Amino acid sequence: MEIAKIITHYFLHLIFPVFIALVFYKENGKKAYFIMLATMLVDVDHLLATPIFQEGRSSIGFHPLHTYPMIFLYFLGVLFLRGNYRIIAIGLLFHMFTDFQDFYFWRWLMKL
Repeated sequence: MEIAKIITHYFLHLIFPVFIALVFYKENGKKAYFIMLATMLVDVDHLLATPIFQEGRSSIGFHPLHTYPMIFLYFLGVLFLRGNYRIIAIGLLFHMFTDFQDFYFWRWLMKL
């Protein structure tokens, strides 16, 4: 089960944004993908935690750029921003979804 969790996590972070880029940004899909990939830099806020990595800790609601107010701002960005800024907001929001499912979905699944 742990290997499936790891594969899913990295698939959602690295591969699935290709599909988002190709569906919503056909003409600029490559550019959109690389912008969304760059939003992985949001994880720099993990460096502010002590310890930096802790097994069993959700990044959602813990790290500063992974808090619910920030997620709300990313959501507003998807709705109201345009161009590259919207792509950044999409990447950030999808990043939060990926981190959320990585903790909560798999925890729920293992209880079944």
